[in-house]
Amino acid sequence: MRFLLTTVLNAIAVWLVSLLPGIHVTPYKSDNEQLALVLTYMLIAVLWGLVNSVIGSVVKVISLPLYCLTLGLFALVVNGLLFWIVAWISGLLGFGLTIDGFGWAVGGAILLSLLSAVLNGLFNHEKDDRR
Repeated sequence: MRFLLTTVLNAIAVWLVSLLPGIHVTPYKSDNEQLALVLTYMLIAVLWGLVNSVIGSVVKVISLPLYCLTLGLFALVVNGLLFWIVAWISGLLGFGLTIDGFGWAVGGAILLSLLSAVLNGLFNHEKDDRR
């Protein structure tokens, strides 16, 4: 249940990021356009989670010296690259995210991370049973 809530919140964050002029979402072809658009946002959110957890973990470990050298600012480039990878993979699957340039990818990744953190902080609570 928690995975579903996190995916929905990330899909909302992707929708908000897609309102930027350099980031566009193209739904897959279906008779019901609204349902196709909602499912596309959900699929992009799942894809973002998979790419961020699998590829992102490897890239972050490999680029650890650059993180240290730039005092963590290289994380912006890595997140932009991961966001661009999500757009590329979704394009291969026939739906998805279109990003106009690497600058938009970095900006979109920053905004997506901030919005996801805020939405998950507001709505994704674990019960605190400590006494």
